[in-house]
Order: sequence, then structure tokens, then C-alpha cells
Amino acid sequence: MSLSITLIGGPTALIEIDGFRLLTDPTFDAPGLYQLPHVQLEKLEGPAVAADALGAIDAVLLSHDQHSDNLDRSGRAFLASAKRVLTTEAGAKRLGGHTEGLAPWSSTGLKKGGNTLTITATPARHGPAGIEPLSGDVIGFVVASSKPGSRPIYVSGDTTWFDGVAEVARRFDCGVVLPFAGAAQTRGPFHLTMDTNDTIETARAFADAVIVPVHTDGWAHFRQNAKDLRTTFDALGFGKRLKLLEPGVATEIAA
Repeated sequence: MSLSITLIGGPTALIEIDGFRLLTDPTFDAPGLYQLPHVQLEKLEGPAVAADALGAIDAVLLSHDQHSDNLDRSGRAFLASAKRVLTTEAGAKRLGGHTEGLAPWSSTGLKKGGNTLTITATPARHGPAGIEPLSGDVIGFVVASSKPGSRPIYVSGDTTWFDGVAEVARRFDCGVVLPFAGAAQTRGPFHLTMDTNDTIETARAFADAVIVPVHTDGWAHFRQNAKDLRTTFDALGFGKRLKLLEPGVATEIAA
């Protein structure tokens, strides 16, 4: 399996796998303030790669559409240029166009040049138990190549560690995991995405996977960052499995 990942910023990463080009939660706006219905968010860093420099995208993997730190104004405009956009069922109804909605555990396929990717939607919970009426629907994704000997990739989407993530680990032998970390906090003293503890739990569940975190830097409401993950993983003996990406640099990942 050929795999390269480029961190664009925040939750946005370009995944190039066996000739396919996938983009997670597109955010390309400049730094600034973003007013949501109940909270104001502040973006601290712009994208490491501009949207118009990315080239053709086979599919956008959009964990959810309701928050500016996962889909901003420029990201919404970008969706029209992608061949396919995969997201939640509720999000597909809101976004319309060629957006496709997936329920957890449902799958779809991408085909190109004799290769196939199977993309399976996975459960996600954007905060503690009971958060769903506030956070809305969220999904993650498992990407599996048809090439012999390859192992799936897990993109968690905005979620904390919970039974749904554990079930992904039971169902799929993933070689690479992209946890959405950063310990995002907006509404109260609880996290909406994985903190260092959650990310360690995820690494333990996917016992030998390479851990490539995204959603760690670039917004004021992220309470932890990539350096915190490095410190934690090293202290607990998981350091060799943690791969931190330099923004804008395509990085080969050996699963």
C-alpha cells in the first residue's frame, strides 16, 4: 500500500493512497473570529496549503458540517470541486448537491485504474454522553484498499473515546489511525474531541497502528496540542508509534 498524508491545518489533511486523493474536513479560511449560534470560535492559523493548490480530490471525508472548525466558508465552496463528498445523512440533506450521506457501518466504494477503496462510516460522539442534541450527528471513516496485503486507515472524525471507537478497533485491523485530538472545549468543562488520555486509549485499542493525529493546533478552543501528545506518548511508552506531521509537507507513512 502506498500512503502519504499532508496536514493542511486543524482537521484538514490530504490522504493519498494507492492513486486516490482524499481530503478530510476542509477548512481553508484565514485566521479570524467565527460566530456559531451559541459560541464564538477563534482561528489562529491559516491553511498550510491553499485550496486551489490541492489539485483534483476523489472524495471529501466530512465528519460533520455544522461547526466552522471542521467546515468553514472556504471549505463549503471547495466541496463543489470534489468528485464525491461523504458525510452524515443529516449533513447531506443540509448541504445538498452531490453530497452523499452515510449511516454508521454503511459503506461505499471508489474505483480508479483497477484499484478500489471501500469507505465505511464509523460511529462518533462529539463530546460526553448526552451531547448529541447539542453537537449533532458526526461520523468517522475507515478506508480500505483492495490491494493485497494492505491494512485499513481509520479517520476518527470529531469524537472522544467511547464504545463506538472501541467497536471500530474490534471490527477493523487498521494499520494507520488519524485521531481528531486537541481536547476541544467550547461549552463547558468537558472535551468535544480526543484529549491525550483518549488518544492513548485509541492507540492501545489499535494495538500496532501508526497514530497520526490531526485537529491538534490552529484554534483557540483546542486545549491541548501536538506537543502534549508527544510528551504523553513518550512518557507512557507509546512514543515510537506516534507520527506528528509538519504542516504542508507530504509525509510517507509505513503501516
